[in-house]
Amino acid sequence: MTSLGSAEVKHVPINQAMRGYLLRSCTPPDPVVSSLVQRTLTVGAASGMMVPVEQSTLLTLLAKLASATMIVDVGTFTGLSALALARGLAPGGKVITCDVTDTWFDLAKEHWEQAGVADRIEFRLGPAGKTLSELPQGEADLIFLDADKMNYVSYYQLAVPLLRGGGLLLADNVLLDGYVMDPELAENTLMRRCAETMRTFNAALATDDRLETVMLPVADGFTIARKK
Repeated sequence: MTSLGSAEVKHVPINQAMRGYLLRSCTPPDPVVSSLVQRTLTVGAASGMMVPVEQSTLLTLLAKLASATMIVDVGTFTGLSALALARGLAPGGKVITCDVTDTWFDLAKEHWEQAGVADRIEFRLGPAGKTLSELPQGEADLIFLDADKMNYVSYYQLAVPLLRGGGLLLADNVLLDGYVMDPELAENTLMRRCAETMRTFNAALATDDRLETVMLPVADGFTIARKK
C-alpha cells in the first residue's frame, strides 16, 4: 500500500497498446454499439465528442448498480451515452437526455430503436441549464455531465439538488487532455479557459460536503460522486 506522501505511486501509463489490451479485457460491444461507434466516426471532427466504448460499458454498470429509474444525460450527441444508460435502467425507468442541437438525433434514435431502448429515452432540445432547472429535486438516481465544459460548474450546481440521497453524479473529460494540470499550456484561449473551469469544477466536487467523490483515469478523466 502506498501512502499519499510516498514518492512511489502505482501508475501504468495508458498508451495505444495498453488501451488495446484494456479494451480486449472488457466485455466487447454488441453490434448496435459497434454500428453507432462506426457511424459516429463518419461525422467528422465532432466525433471526438463520443464517449469511449469502455466508458459506455461503465455507464451501464453504474446505472445498474444504482438501480436507477430516473437518469439525466447532459449532452446527447449521437446517443451512445443515452443508449448505455438506458440499458442499465431498472424496469419502468427513464433517461432524459438533452442537447442544444438535434443535428445527430436521427442517428441516435435509429440505434436506440435497434437496441430496443427508444421507449425509455426522452430527448429534450435546448440548453442543459434550462432542462436541469425544470426537473424535480431529489428524484434523480444518476446524472451524467458530458456537454460544454465552460458550463460544468453551473451544471454541477443545478445537478446536486436533483439527486436523491445515494444518487450518482458522473462527469466526463475532467482531465481535459491533461491541461487541468497547467491551463497555461493549453493550445488556445478557449482551451485554456475550459481547463481553468474544469479545475474549478474538480476542486468544487472534491470539497463538497454533500458528496463522496473519486476521479478515475478512464479515457480523458471520469469522476464519480455519490450524494450522501
